[in-house]
Amino acid sequence: QVQLVESGGGLVQPGGSLRLSCAASGSIFSTYARGWYRQAPGKQRELVAAITSGGSTNYADSVKGRFTISRDNAKNTVNLQMNSLKIEDTAVYYCNADVRMADLRRYTYWGQGTQVTVSS
Repeated sequence: QVQLVESGGGLVQPGGSLRLSCAASGSIFSTYARGWYRQAPGKQRELVAAITSGGSTNYADSVKGRFTISRDNAKNTVNLQMNSLKIEDTAVYYCNADVRMADLRRYTYWGQGTQVTVSS
């Protein structure tokens, strides 16, 4: 079992910045990818950004140039730096981990979500 604990959400004005962090714990054998998703009220959950074990990154078009995903392998943490935030970035943000566990099987885990509200 893997636990993902998110932190860093909150209320920010348009144009402001927030940094989300997600710490993973558990018997992870290896990691395929880590990512951040978000879900706004009345909308489907969508990919925001992801980073593979090789360091390749992928971003939603709506956040390119404003958000940056990074990882700290030593701390088993993935971060999402969010700059130039817009009202439409308001959502619950979920951390995701695509991993191989000690049984060598592939699993996907989700964090509990952290609220990001962009409002003046």
